Formats: sequence, C-alpha cells, structure tokens
Amino acid sequence: MDTRYRKMTRLLDNDQVLEKVGVTTKSSPQGDHPPWQDFTESHLEPDNGLLVTHVSSTQDVLGIQLKKMQSEKIQTTEEWLRNYSLESLQLTLEHLISEGSLILNSRNSAEEIEFTEETVADFESRLSEVIELYQQRLQWLLQDSRKVFGLIKGTKVGLVVDVSHTSYGPRLRDFQKDLLCLIDEQLCYKKQLYCLSFGTEISLLWESPKNINVHVLHETRQWIRQLEPGQGCNLLKALKQVLTVKELNSLVLIVGNCPDQSLEILSDYAQQCMLGRKLQTHAVIYDCSNPSSIRVLKNLAEALRGRYHCYSSKGENFDSSDIHLLLQESQKAKELLRSIKDTFQRGIHGSLISRIADISTEFAKTTASNFLPKPPEHEGPLVIQTPRVLAKTSADWLKTNGLKAKKLNLYQVLAPNAFSPVEEFVPILKKTVSSTLHEKAMLQLEWYDGTVKNIHVDLPLLYNYHKLLAKMVRIYEKRIDWLSVASRRIWGSVCEKRVVILVDVSLTNSMYIIHIQHSLRLLLEEQMSDKDCFNIIAFGSDVVPWQQEMVPSQPENLQNAWRWVLNLQCKGSRNFLSALRRAVEVDFKDRDRHESQGLYLLTTGIPDQETHTVSAYVAEVCRGFDLQLHVCLFSGMENIDSSRVLPARYADPADTATAFREIVQAANGRFHWFGETGIFESDDITVIVSEMEKANSYSQKCAFLVESLKQRSVNHSVNAFIQEGDSNVLKKKEKRRPQKLPAPKPTALSLARTYIKDKYGAERNASVRALAWRPTSVKAEIPPVQTIKEWPETENKRKHKPRKQTEFSVSVFYTDKGKNVGTVYRKYPKIMSVRKSVPSVTLPKKEEICSSKEWLAKYSIKKLKLELPRLLFGPSCTHQKKTVESLRKKVSAKYCTIFPSVEIDGVVKHLQFQSKELETYTEQLKKVLQRYIRRIQWLLSGSRRLFGTILEANVCVLIDTSGSMDPYLPHITKELASLIWEQLRKNEVRFNLLRFAENTESWKESLVEATNETCHDAVQWVSRFHAHGNTCILEALQKALSFQGTEALYVLTDGKPDTSCSLILKEIEKLRKKQDFKIHSISFSCTDRGANEFLKKLASQTGGRYHCSVGDVDGQLAAHRMLTEELDDEDDPVFPYFEGDDLKKLAQEVAKGRSFLKQAEYLRLLLQKWNINQKDNSGF
Repeated sequence: MDTRYRKMTRLLDNDQVLEKVGVTTKSSPQGDHPPWQDFTESHLEPDNGLLVTHVSSTQDVLGIQLKKMQSEKIQTTEEWLRNYSLESLQLTLEHLISEGSLILNSRNSAEEIEFTEETVADFESRLSEVIELYQQRLQWLLQDSRKVFGLIKGTKVGLVVDVSHTSYGPRLRDFQKDLLCLIDEQLCYKKQLYCLSFGTEISLLWESPKNINVHVLHETRQWIRQLEPGQGCNLLKALKQVLTVKELNSLVLIVGNCPDQSLEILSDYAQQCMLGRKLQTHAVIYDCSNPSSIRVLKNLAEALRGRYHCYSSKGENFDSSDIHLLLQESQKAKELLRSIKDTFQRGIHGSLISRIADISTEFAKTTASNFLPKPPEHEGPLVIQTPRVLAKTSADWLKTNGLKAKKLNLYQVLAPNAFSPVEEFVPILKKTVSSTLHEKAMLQLEWYDGTVKNIHVDLPLLYNYHKLLAKMVRIYEKRIDWLSVASRRIWGSVCEKRVVILVDVSLTNSMYIIHIQHSLRLLLEEQMSDKDCFNIIAFGSDVVPWQQEMVPSQPENLQNAWRWVLNLQCKGSRNFLSALRRAVEVDFKDRDRHESQGLYLLTTGIPDQETHTVSAYVAEVCRGFDLQLHVCLFSGMENIDSSRVLPARYADPADTATAFREIVQAANGRFHWFGETGIFESDDITVIVSEMEKANSYSQKCAFLVESLKQRSVNHSVNAFIQEGDSNVLKKKEKRRPQKLPAPKPTALSLARTYIKDKYGAERNASVRALAWRPTSVKAEIPPVQTIKEWPETENKRKHKPRKQTEFSVSVFYTDKGKNVGTVYRKYPKIMSVRKSVPSVTLPKKEEICSSKEWLAKYSIKKLKLELPRLLFGPSCTHQKKTVESLRKKVSAKYCTIFPSVEIDGVVKHLQFQSKELETYTEQLKKVLQRYIRRIQWLLSGSRRLFGTILEANVCVLIDTSGSMDPYLPHITKELASLIWEQLRKNEVRFNLLRFAENTESWKESLVEATNETCHDAVQWVSRFHAHGNTCILEALQKALSFQGTEALYVLTDGKPDTSCSLILKEIEKLRKKQDFKIHSISFSCTDRGANEFLKKLASQTGGRYHCSVGDVDGQLAAHRMLTEELDDEDDPVFPYFEGDDLKKLAQEVAKGRSFLKQAEYLRLLLQKWNINQKDNSGF
C-alpha cells in the first residue's frame, strides 16, 4: 500500500509526468510528449478499497486529472487549437513586435524597432517547438483507426455503415477489419452505442442505444463479421431511422458509395430533423475514388456543420477537416519562421534592428505542400531518358497510319466493283431502260457523296478487308494506351523542337503544387532531351521565367530547371496573358526564322483576362508562323484554396474547358483535359477514336452487305423451289403496303330500302310536307292531317346531336280554280351578330402530363377564342364603298364616321369595341400568358429539363455512354436518378434502361414495374456508368424495341451515330410496319447541326418529340422576369430560341399572345384619342 501511495504521490507531484500525458497549465508546450497523447486508467493500479482517507482524497484529485487528460486526448483539431494555436500561444508577429522597443533613426528620422538577440532566438525556438508539436499531432491523427475513420467525438454514438460499396472477398474483409479496430480503439470508451447498416434496405442491430459493456461489444463485433454486401446506397432511409433516436449526441456516417439521393434532399431532411438538437455529425468517406461521391458527402458534412474524413486504401490523398486545419496552422508557423529569418539578418552591438515598414503582419496563407504525400525520389535529380519514337501529333501520325493512308477506306476497296445506275434511251424499244442488278451478286449501296451505286459483292475480298480493319483497330488501341501513360497522360505528345512551358502557380493551385512539380519532372525526364531549346515560365500575378531566353536542352540545363521548379511558390491570381506576351515577345521574338515552335500551358482554371481577348491575341501572334499554343488543363476536386481567396475570375470545369477550346482553336493547337482519375478529353486521342469509329462503321457496312447478299440468295433459292414444285403449293407472298380501296360505285336503292326510307320519312316530316304540299292537278284536294308517330325507344339507340332547324314561314292561299290551295314557303338566313363579347377563360391549375401539342389543342389562344383579329374584326367591320347609280360614284356607308377606322393588312376596318372591352381582353390574355409561362417553368424544372416529359406507360430510356460523354456523365447520372424517382416512380411507369457505346447493355431483360426496390436498383446501376467508345444507335434501338410491350423510346445522345443516318431511318421505318412505337430524341450538349437534324427526323418519323436542353437557364430567367414584370413589351424579356418541340410550341404561343397584347394596347390608345377628338368637335 505504501508503495502504491508513493507512486501516486510522485505522479501528482511531478509536473513533467503530467505534461507527458497531456496535462499542463503552461501557455507553451514543453516536455517530450504532446498533450494529446493517449493516457488511460490502465496505467494505474486498480483501487482495492483499502486506502486510507488521505489516500482516497489523493485518488479524487487524480481522478480529476484523469478526466482532464481524457477530455484533451479526444479533442478535435478545432478544439485543440483553441489552446495550442499560434494566437493562443502568443507566437504571432504582433506578439513579437510587442517585445521590441521603438527607436528613431537619427539619419533618416524613420521609426525602427529594436530587438535583442535573445528575444528573437527565444521566439524562433518556441516557434520551432510548436511546428514539431503540430507535426507529432499530425502523425498521431494518421495512426490506427484514426487514419481510417478520423477522431470520433461524443459519448452516445450512432454508427451508420454503408455496405453498398463492399463485395465478397478481400475488400469486405479489410472493411470488417477496419471496423473492428474502430470498436476496440475508440468506440469501446463511449457510454452508449447504436449500430445500423444500410444498402437498399436498412438493418438494425438493436432497436435502441445500448450501454457499452463486454456483452454489447461482443454483439457489435459479431454484427460486423456478419455484414454482407448490399445493392443501393439509400442514405436517406438510414437517416430517417437513426435521426428518430433522440438519445444520441454523435452520429458517424461511414459511406463508400454515391448516395441514391441528391445532396439537396439529404441536407434538407437532416437539417430539419436536427433543428434544436446538439448532434455532432462525422462523415467518413471510406475508400471511394468517385470525385462526385466525395464532393456530395463533404458538402453534406459541411451543411450539417459536422466534420468529414476521407480515407483511401491506396495511401494517397488523405483529406480530413481535422488534418486540414492542422496543416493550415502548421504552414502559418513555418511561413512566420521563414519571414523572421529573412527579416532579421544584421545585428548592431548585440541587438537586431528592423524597419517597421519591413515587417508585414499579413502573410500569404499558402498550402501545406510539405505535408502532402510526395512521389518517391521527388526531390532527387532527374533520370533523363532519350525518346525512342519520334513525337508526332495524332493527326500527323494518321497521315501515314490512317485508313485512307493504308488504302483501307471502304469506298476505296469497293470502287473497282461499284457501278453507277444508268438510264439510256433504246431506239429499238423506243423507251428509256434502266440498268438492273444481278440478284445473286450485286447490291445497292449509298455512296459517300449521297449517290447510290450498284456494288458487286466479292465475299473473299470483304472477308480479308474485315481482318485488316480489326488489325488497324488494335494498332489504334495501342496508340491510345501509349498516349495515356507517363508524361503523355499530362502533356500529350510534345512534338515541336523549340518549346516554352507556361506553368500556372496561382494561389488557387496551392493544394496541387506537388502535382505540378511532378508533372514538370516527368516532362523534363521523358520528352525534353531531344529538343533544340526550351524555357519554363511560371506565372501567378507576376511572371517569373527560369531563364531570360531559351537555352539548349542539355542534361545540365534540364537538371538546373528541375532544381528551380522545386522552389516554386503559389502566389497571386492567374495572369496568363502577361506570361503569354513575355514568351512571344522574348523567347519567340524571331519566330519567323524558325519552324516547329510550341507553347505548352499547364493550368487549373480560367485566365484573369476575358476569353475573347486572349483568343484575339493568340490568333494574331500565331498567324503566318509555325507557332502553336497547346493547353493542358488539370481539374482536381473542387476546393477553394486554404486561404479562402477567390481567383480574379471563376468558372466551373466545363466552362473553363470551353474557354480554352476557343483559345486553342485560335492558335491551331491541341487541347488536353485531365484529372486525378484520368483523361477527360484529348484532341490527340479524339482523332484516334474517330478513326476507330470509322473503322467500326466500315466493318458494320461490310457485315450488312454480306448479310444482305446471303439473305437475297436464300430468298431466290426458295422462290425457285416454289416455282418448280407442285402447283398446289401455296406461295408465300411478299408483304406489300395495303392499297387504298376504290370508292364504291353509286347504285340505285332497292325496293325494301326505298320503302323504309319513305315510311320513316313520311312519319317524321308529315306535318311539314302537309303544309308544303302543292296540288299537281285540278282534282287534287288537301290531304288529311296525319299524326306524327314517335320513334320506338331502344336501349342501344345512339344519341345524335339535334340539328338546328332552320327558321321558315308558310303562307296558304286559295287558287283561282275550285277549292285548290297553294302554299308559299320562305326560308330566312341565320342572323349574324357583328359584335362578339370577350370570352372568360378558365385554365387548369394542375399540370397535365401531355405534350405541348396536345395541351395547346385544348388551351391555345385560338381554341380559347382570344385571337384579336377574329374577335374585333368580323366580315361586317370592313369599310366598304358601293356605287350609287344616280350619283354614278362610290359612296361610303352612312354611319362610317361614328366608328374609328384602322388599317389591317391593307384593308380599312371599323373598330366597334370600346376601351373597357379592350381592357377586359387584355386581362384575359395576360391570365392565359401567365399560365403558359408557368407551364414553361414546369417543363424547365426537375428531370423534365433534360429528358422532357415522359408520356407513355411503358418506356425504355437509352443513354449514350460513348467517349464524348465522359465530362458530362456525372451530371447525366444525377439527372437520371431524378428522372427515375420524379417521373417513372411517381407516375408508375413500366420501364427499362439501356446504355450504348460501341456495344449495348440493358439494366433488365424486360420492362419492369416502378417500385421502390426497382428504382433503387436502377439508380445503383446508373451510378456505375463509364464513358468509352463510339456511338452505335441503331443496335441500341433494335435491342430496346425487342422488349415486349414497349410503347416509346427516349434516346439521349450528344452526336451523330457511327452508321449512316439514312440507313437508320430506313431500318426504323421497317420496324414501324411491324410494331407501333414512338421515339423521343433528346439532344445533349450537341453543336453538330447535322446530328440535331437527324434526331429531329428520327422523332418526327415515328410520331415522337425532339427535345434539347439548350437555353434552359436563360429560359428560367426570362420566365421569372415575365411573371414579375409587365408583358406589354414583346421585345424584352424574350425566351431564348428553344429547339425542343414542347418548349418551342409554347414559346411561339407566348410570342403570339404578346403581339396581340401590343396590338390591343395600340387600339386602346387609338380609341382614347378618337374619343377626345369627338368631344372636342362636338364642343366646338
């Protein structure tokens, strides 16, 4: 007992021991171990209850110290920095200045601050110790379970685990092993635990949180070992369950896949549920390489004011809110230490003097690049290699290796056996005769110039040609692989002999300085040794060249350039135009004397200057010279630099790429866009892919020719067999389009039909005929009056719309002969009303799921009888002049002067409406136009913006995943998920999904019902899309139409198909004869007018609709302005030009209505002016 007492007494009395375990009361950290190190009660012997009172008191004190140590060891970096930041430790520049003494320089009367050497040395020493402290905490955060999951806060923890990213095998075992480490190292010290796993469905371990003990921990470990892979990532359903547990004060989300729901839905729901609760959220992105998934989860954590931790099993790109804050503070300390050493360099009589103006309290907060992972031997000397292959652009390479250069163009191969159809007049026959095809060996093919040729099909020749095409495709694939590795993955192929490299080192690139340096190292090692001369220019706000002029590409120069690159610092904005001018005016000042000159720009964002300004300058300096500008655009994860300083200009990656494409086009250069996950777009690769697509197209046309010839041969042999066989054998007739039957010849009525007609006609019109009867002879008498019999009632009697009886009058009179009677029947025309009242319109508030054509058939301006010319100017309103014979001249109507006159389309008409009626018309028309605009807003919202409105009950959605779709695929998958839930699930549409590139892949083998389970599965399938290959639309359409019960196809693509457009339209027309279907085409980010015209024809040919999402943002803005501003001005605001059928028809109807509004306002003002004139004239 005495020994135990002495141990504890030493523990309490020894401050150094307490400091080692993290308990200190000093303002600056000292000791061997930082205050965040682990210290548990296992370090002390357990209490056996035999200690005396003063020992128990000592234990109470020790317990307080232990609680303090435990609270410090689980602090987040933000909490920890409250005690150990530079500001808290009084280690900022302001604190250093306060320790100096102010003096006046007698020579120039400038104020200076004097420091003793001991003061500066002590400050530098403490600053170095803090940097070491930060480094040790950083290492501690990257150990054990903290490396994988970060630091878990809170005492009552809810653990939510995503199993959608796991799969049976090593990945699942590693995930379970990491979770077990988390339980043993962090969660076992909490008070309560609640566990939940989720995929498409959720699985609970307990219904409520459990107090942590041995049994609970054992159950948790067993639960982790039994985890199985899931399908979807239904994070919303998991949040709905876990947020109902009110006992929790900490929520840990471990997610390894992109959630099925969007960020807006998740954050809105979580924020509403957490309102008024102190629930700490910690999002862990586990081994996920999808940038969009990482971005969604990080933004979710920030929206909930929580923390995030990103872990990769490959050991690269650790990202954590805790580590990020620590790196920031550490970098501030390093910058301050470097600044102090640079500022205080001279001593006078044992003291240090510095001008106040030389000491700046504002330091650039650059990124902590020294703490980021670096490639092996990053700072070592270059390993220079000699290129084995002469560098060429893909366009130049194809001049010797393309299909045309190898004489493998399909039309080159078929040309010797291609014959143009001939029509000639034969004198003997006295008529024009056309050339015919040999049925067994010839076919007709559409030629590249649009003409039709008769082709003699040589099967061995085509078979050998097909083998050569396959060989060339393999060569092209090797070329693409070669362009996608090493330095070519970043820079492309550097072909010129005189090269200047422009490197963007603006402040926004702080997090990527290691990437930039490594990219330059690869370029200098692999592609620069065979150049004539080179130079490197770094630019931020200022332009910093490595050499004043280009130098030869010798090994010593390359090594010197690399050492210079290692010292690059990220500062300022992105002044690209100044760097470009420096390179052109200095390095390429004699560009007219040399050939093969190139500028290579490595950047991550849009320049400070406007795009058109840069393009104009580049076009001017490159025109007439062998000088090109090539752009290498790097897109990392969207993240503002650590200093939160925005660049001078900002644009998202897509807009940035568009701007640089314009600049490159002006400079006749090449565009290369890449990121951490691979190459997004490359002109070199695009040219090769285009050649591969051409080869694939030729191959398909070959297969089509061979198959058509085989089919014709089979049909010919079958027909020959039938002709030679038994005459009783029925011949299979060729299906022909049904001919329209001729109209029947007029025939005389049969006696029975005449009798029935006369009988019923007599009963129905007896009274009328009695009055209208006229005697045919002098002996005729008035026939007796007959009663009208009613038609017998029948259940199946059709309800005919009653005819409007024409008004007539009958006069009866006696003739001169006897008692004969005559009648006079007069028929009066219907009275036409000149004036028409303004109808009151009622439009539905709820949006109807139909096309704009169907909707306007019920609610157009014409249907609502609101067309201004028809409403105001009827036939009787025309100003007419008639000839009066007595006066022998034309005279106007008597009352023309009491109505104002208006000239409409060259015809003078009388305006018979009053101002009040025109105001009523204006109100009704504005009401209709507002309804049109709200429908346009509805069409531009949600998934309808990209896909349009899904009308049918059985559909298949086809998505183009060719290589050109790669930059847009994350956006497409997000919109697809919205389409599945917003339209297909909500409207209970039976559906299927199909992606197509060089091949096709369907989600299911048939149409399925839209249930929660199928929709989750569909979203998960869509999230695995990746872009590659060409665009094979025909095969995709044929496969989609094979699904039984398909009513319509919705095809989304961004370009022309790889086969002939006319061939596709012909094949679709053939399929339309067999089954009834519609194709709705959707153009996405397509600037090729030919491709858009093809999509329009495809839709119109099948009775479908064409949809294009261009102009959606401007359309929303214009619609908002129209609803908030007046509609009288038809020129502002206006809708952009919509190419899609639905939006186009509605926009045209809105424009028509606004023109009527303008005319109505003009007529109203005319009436007011005319009324004023009338009053003035009458008063006079």
